[in-house]
Amino acid sequence: MGKACTEIEFFITRRSVMRQQSYIAGNWVSSDDGSSIEVKNPATGRTIGTVAKLSGNDSKAAVDAAGKAFPGWSSLLPQDRARLLRRWFELIRANREDLARIMVLEQGKPLSEALGEIDYGASFVEFYAEETRRPNIESITSHLPDAEMELWREPVGVAALITPWNFPSAMLTRKASAALAAGCTVVAHPSGETPFSALALAALAEEAGFPAGVFNVVTGEAPEIVGPWTEDPRVRALSFTGSTEIGKLLYRQSAATVKRLVLELGGHAPVIVFRDCDLDSAVEETLKAKFATSGQDCLAANRIFVERAIYEAFCEKFAEAVRKLTVGNGMDDPDIGPLMNEKAVAKQEQHVGDALAKGARLLCGGQRHPAGPLFFEPTVLADVPETAQVMHEETFGPVAAIAPFDTEEEVVQSANNSEYGLVAYLHSHDPRRIYRMSRALQFGMVAVNRTKVTGAPIPFGGMKQSGLGREGARQGLEAFTDIKYVCRDWA
Repeated sequence: MGKACTEIEFFITRRSVMRQQSYIAGNWVSSDDGSSIEVKNPATGRTIGTVAKLSGNDSKAAVDAAGKAFPGWSSLLPQDRARLLRRWFELIRANREDLARIMVLEQGKPLSEALGEIDYGASFVEFYAEETRRPNIESITSHLPDAEMELWREPVGVAALITPWNFPSAMLTRKASAALAAGCTVVAHPSGETPFSALALAALAEEAGFPAGVFNVVTGEAPEIVGPWTEDPRVRALSFTGSTEIGKLLYRQSAATVKRLVLELGGHAPVIVFRDCDLDSAVEETLKAKFATSGQDCLAANRIFVERAIYEAFCEKFAEAVRKLTVGNGMDDPDIGPLMNEKAVAKQEQHVGDALAKGARLLCGGQRHPAGPLFFEPTVLADVPETAQVMHEETFGPVAAIAPFDTEEEVVQSANNSEYGLVAYLHSHDPRRIYRMSRALQFGMVAVNRTKVTGAPIPFGGMKQSGLGREGARQGLEAFTDIKYVCRDWA
């Protein structure tokens, strides 16, 4: 494998967490022909290392290992699985600085956000370590004479986890800790753009004492690695976070083996600001909702609807706040880091140009930033018409689109006019309006007068084409289990 560049050597204190091989059956694996994938720092364009470009045969070998490990792992006492998960959590926390710096180098996000993601991801491991111990049996009041009835939850088997580049650590811990707590074994495929976070987690899982084959991480080209998993009947569950387009493809590919699917797909979040809100708070929270992870987040605010009575005041305050955002290399901990690739930057340009051509006003930003080829200025567009692309497509970048509205009915129709239904943000202090809007909005999550709503104890997920199932909470563990009904006759 290639040697990591001096950026890694300079920033990472514990080199053992920086792995450039895949992890299968308890072994660190390179490709048979030595082929690899370069991973670049989006802020500098420099290569920070390479990872193994494995084959379909390697992908199947990972399932072999997970299948072989499943009987032993699933039959462990819950407290023994809990102990291993707890140890994994402790190691993640102990290595949070190195894990965060690896993430900044491969993904680009500001260092403080990367540290926050490590803490967020670790919280799922801690939560599911505790959930592992919960009683796994329910009784039913019998409707038959002399019969006793029970429901058991049993792990489905091998679980395939496919994780995205924007949250390369937390999306893996959220999925894997739930699957492992349920008694499943795991094969995971991280994004080829950000594989080092997943491999670092595998190194810590190995250090925690996970048995060989329980937790496998396979790098390579997604079709080559994931394709065999969708076809393999031994893979009983598949959890994916990414675009709706790819989610639909995995849905179709998994149909023949009728897999359990958990799909966390695209978002197109509206922010709705009513005149009775706290205006300063609404501006501050909308700033967070739009520009966290440089806008590269399925929860990011894409459409900002403001009641006309406070529209100009909101636009002025919001644009003023956006102008103050700093842009730069994630290691310098700016507000905005680089975008992931050139395609993402081109999309910002396309959405801005289209909106302006259709009558929008540019309040700030609107072009590439001099910090580097993958940086884009934090941008605010006002008076954005419904016909603009930005009102119908995920921007996935630092471009905010604002439009006025006059009535509650009007803004509900506009907000719901999307194939997506992940999260909506609402700002109002009228309790009756909050109730009506929360009911009317077709989104799996509604944040009222705040931005942060996610966490290990809540069921994360959306409606419509934003996905299937939930991650986190008790529901996240149940997604990796089947219900077995047992009826005993005592006559």
